Amino acid sequence: MILGIGTDLANIDRIARTLDRFGDRFRNRVFTEVEQRKAERRADTPGTYAKRWAAKEACSKALGTGLRMGIAWKDMAVSNLSTGQPVMHLTGWAAERLEQMTPPGHEAIVHVTLTDDHPWAQAFVLIEARPVTE
Repeated sequence: MILGIGTDLANIDRIARTLDRFGDRFRNRVFTEVEQRKAERRADTPGTYAKRWAAKEACSKALGTGLRMGIAWKDMAVSNLSTGQPVMHLTGWAAERLEQMTPPGHEAIVHVTLTDDHPWAQAFVLIEARPVTE
């Protein structure tokens, strides 16, 4: 069953200007060390940050809260499997919210997809609950 859906569209040029203006202050407030290492290795650093920004926004919407109610930016983090597939990791209040949303006898799975076509980066997050089988 679907527990939540969220999407977000981020302007890559806006994220680039924010990075230029606030640098590490912005990076350290919003992105985990893993996300920063990934972005800094990429040729399109602002695009990589913009996709992760959009993913965090989309995830907060799928959780039904937006960025309020105690969710911190770093409570939602994107990494990639060896295949390149993005994966969303939740900690802190975001993980607590996910647990509250998940019906008894189910496990929650957070699906995320990212795309960009300059100047736009987009993310889509779907939270699914699957019955736990023993």
